[in-house]
Amino acid sequence: MTTAVMAMALLTHSTAAISQAEAKTTTWQQTVDKAKGQTVYFNAWGGSEQINDYIDWAAEQIDERYGITLEHVKVSDTSSVVSRVLAEKMAGRKDRGTVDLIWINGENFRSMKHNGLLYGPFVRELPSFQGIDPQQNPTTILDFGEPVDGLEAPWGMAQLVFIYDTEIVNKPPANASELLEFARKHKGRVTYPLPPDFIGTTFLKQLLSELTTEPGALLKPVSEADFEAVTSPLWRYLDEIHPLLWRGGETFPANNLALTPMLDDGEILLSMTFNPAYASSAIASGELPKTVKTYVHDKGTLGNTHFLAIPFNSNATEGARVAINFLLSPEAQAHKANPDVWGDPTVLSMSQLNSLERKRFSSLPLGPATLSPEALGKALSEPHSSWVAALEEAWKTRYRQ
Repeated sequence: MTTAVMAMALLTHSTAAISQAEAKTTTWQQTVDKAKGQTVYFNAWGGSEQINDYIDWAAEQIDERYGITLEHVKVSDTSSVVSRVLAEKMAGRKDRGTVDLIWINGENFRSMKHNGLLYGPFVRELPSFQGIDPQQNPTTILDFGEPVDGLEAPWGMAQLVFIYDTEIVNKPPANASELLEFARKHKGRVTYPLPPDFIGTTFLKQLLSELTTEPGALLKPVSEADFEAVTSPLWRYLDEIHPLLWRGGETFPANNLALTPMLDDGEILLSMTFNPAYASSAIASGELPKTVKTYVHDKGTLGNTHFLAIPFNSNATEGARVAINFLLSPEAQAHKANPDVWGDPTVLSMSQLNSLERKRFSSLPLGPATLSPEALGKALSEPHSSWVAALEEAWKTRYRQ
């Protein structure tokens, strides 16, 4: 190939690439234009004042910039929203649905995906998705073992951490075995949230991941495993530790937020959360003392990504996509990652951002109780989402009769 021909080929390829980029930009601008004036009903958990305040901030920004009204519909259980969308589908309501945007992951996503309740795929059309590197962070495209397939956009990262007060506890338990000994030594001062609360079920999965002799089975659908054989070490463990727990293991706090005042009062000695920055935020708000710290177990703790999805019959698909694109932007992600705001770790990869965007994150305070990425270590993989319902039902059968 002559130099002239090669140059012409490169020019043609470059022109085609520019044309594709321009077309993509034009298409996205059309989405933005059509979204103006729409109201997006965002169904998201409403149990945290900090998270609610963040969503309020985002709603103000989205309204000012795009003319979209983002209405936060506060829910206590995401599965109830999934059931509502399913009921609408069964009733033949193919459009004008009551839910436009949903905060979701795990079993709820799997249920919506397999029941055809989701709009899309749409994720890769979002300009902000360029800031995400799925190879560096596979959980942004794999939700509890379920391929995302562009049907939900990653919003934030999470990893289980435990919380303790250094003024009271010198050395917290570093694994399930040490936790049992800790509970024996401090009878009545250890507990966990009541399943099916998300953190309560996560704690069960953490124990199972540590105790089972068949860890590989957890990464496959529960239907492919010998459930009793895989989980028997967990039930033996719980049978032993429950009598040592707060109120003899007969009563459990409703959720992880209920653990915070109990820890603050010294009623319990350990708390837990799926947000590594939560304890720092609680210190900033005066809910916990400055002597509080966080830690993870010596073999690691479970971690995952939480997502945003659009139901199949959303009445504002353009508005929902524009809202999601803003929520994935470096500006919104950095504001969310600030421990004084929410402290939710970003899904963006620093290698994908420019220097000014990276500075938004590097200048954030780490927080007095927040572990560094090095201290957090590599998160353990979540069991396949099908294990959630099976574990919750087995736990209920054994301990709530």
